[in-house]
Amino acid sequence: MSQFTLYSLRGGPNPWKVVLIMKELNLSYETRFLDFSKKEQKSAEHIALNPNGRVPTLVDHANNDYTVWESDAILLYLTDKYDTERRISLAHDHPEYHHELQYLFFQASGQGPMFGQAGWFNHYHDVPIPSAVVRYRNEIKRVLGVLELIFERKEYLVDNRCTIADLSFIHWNKALTRIFGEGKFQFTEELPTLDFEKEFPKTYAWHQRLLARPAAVATTEEYNKSQI
Repeated sequence: MSQFTLYSLRGGPNPWKVVLIMKELNLSYETRFLDFSKKEQKSAEHIALNPNGRVPTLVDHANNDYTVWESDAILLYLTDKYDTERRISLAHDHPEYHHELQYLFFQASGQGPMFGQAGWFNHYHDVPIPSAVVRYRNEIKRVLGVLELIFERKEYLVDNRCTIADLSFIHWNKALTRIFGEGKFQFTEELPTLDFEKEFPKTYAWHQRLLARPAAVATTEEYNKSQI
């Protein structure tokens, strides 16, 4: 039996953040993909674990079925409990620990919602709302601009090395091509475009460094297999 059960969505970026960290820490897990078209995320079984009715939800069977939801909270749980050597996280008494939290909160409040809303209004909304597409694409570029300023003076977010603060950003950044790609509607208005590498070169280089990590490569392979 695997140590963890991860309730996930095949195409959702947030659950794959958790897969990445479990691969970084060599933890064993079983994934249960929920069918959102059947509203399985709102089933009694899942709501009992996660009253928010979203994914990811993680159950740790080695810790009395301890259950955590919200992706960045899960990353903190996994590293606090299982990254004993602090290979991808900081100890609570580390001088930059609260900066690690700062960037996790920035990812959760800035990157995730803005990228997600941009994708929603481009691909899934019932009616075309060009002002929403423009707003959220511009917010994406603002978030990337914040990161670009940061990477003008360093290569990683905290402690001069890769931590969960960096890794939490990977999967929404991977979605940028789709978010800015051809969507559900044809708009007559001119929409913001993005050339990630050209417009935000330092952030793009950071993203490529993260993607080259063995755990990230393995996560991409697992993601691709799950789409078949």
